[in-house]
Amino acid sequence: MKKFLIGLAAGVSLLAATAAQAESKYQCKEGETYVMNVMVSGVEYWFPVYEAFKQAAQAMGCKTAYTGTPEYDVTKQIASFDQALAKQPAGILVHPMNSDPFIEPINRAVDSGVSIVTFAADSPNSKRASYVTSDNNKEGAYAADVIAEALGGKGEYGILENPGQDNHDKRVVAFIARMTEKYPDIKLVGRAATNQDPTKAYQAVLSMAQANPNLGALFMPEANSALGAAQAAQELGGKIKIMNADVNGKILDMIKAGQVFGAVNPNQGIQGYMGFMLLFNAAHPDLIDPMNDWKRSAYNPMGVPFVDNGFAVVTKDNADDFYWDAYLKRRGTKGIEE
Repeated sequence: MKKFLIGLAAGVSLLAATAAQAESKYQCKEGETYVMNVMVSGVEYWFPVYEAFKQAAQAMGCKTAYTGTPEYDVTKQIASFDQALAKQPAGILVHPMNSDPFIEPINRAVDSGVSIVTFAADSPNSKRASYVTSDNNKEGAYAADVIAEALGGKGEYGILENPGQDNHDKRVVAFIARMTEKYPDIKLVGRAATNQDPTKAYQAVLSMAQANPNLGALFMPEANSALGAAQAAQELGGKIKIMNADVNGKILDMIKAGQVFGAVNPNQGIQGYMGFMLLFNAAHPDLIDPMNDWKRSAYNPMGVPFVDNGFAVVTKDNADDFYWDAYLKRRGTKGIEE
């Protein structure tokens, strides 16, 4: 009898939980789909973002899709965005390669009833509902502090950059501003636009070091340029400290080997998870009735201007915690193939 009562209680609890889930408004309808869209879709940075995007979606019974273009080409990314939009998903989480070219596509999507949230880079003058990113200004400033300490407060540094991409520009501007304000004895001696190209970065570092023999450090706002910069630095004797933003398997290997000094890395998982939650809320504005003028002003009451997903500083001590293949194995999923 006791076993029967225990079993009955467990059954009632299960039914109650199932009923509560069925009544939850935070559940997708059958077939409700949310899309993530990027440029350079094979870049490892996106993969943990999408993995956490899936985690949130799966918890709510939603479907997801990973889309984008393999090229670093805003026209081709917009074409891939339009292809995703043509399927009329509930929402799209997009990393706009450039801000202004995405205004019209995003506005067109929102006007058609598809919710849009941006991540990592923004299109602030569009109708997107929300924006989730790490604080690029804090990342740049923190990276400057790390490099300044490593240089002992004196020396010369250079910048490799990717002009035109919003989040990258902010990191560079913040890095230089911090150095200028707080470390006047560390001088900026060179800048080069490498546009995420390792070969251009390699050549730029060789040229910059030749013109500035006392070059002690380099900062770049992304990972691909760091691959070429680190190779050049090693050929020059390994004395130039390479600091970049974002990580991938190769960068992590180089950090552990001492070829790259360190990296600031956005919390990709929180970026993807919160990106989905913001997107779901934007697609379901009826879930809230706030005390403000949203009806009169005709804006999405679920819109959140900015969510900071945080960042980490990756060094030899913690590099093992950031490998994508180990993360994927631990989770037992197929990554972007799902």
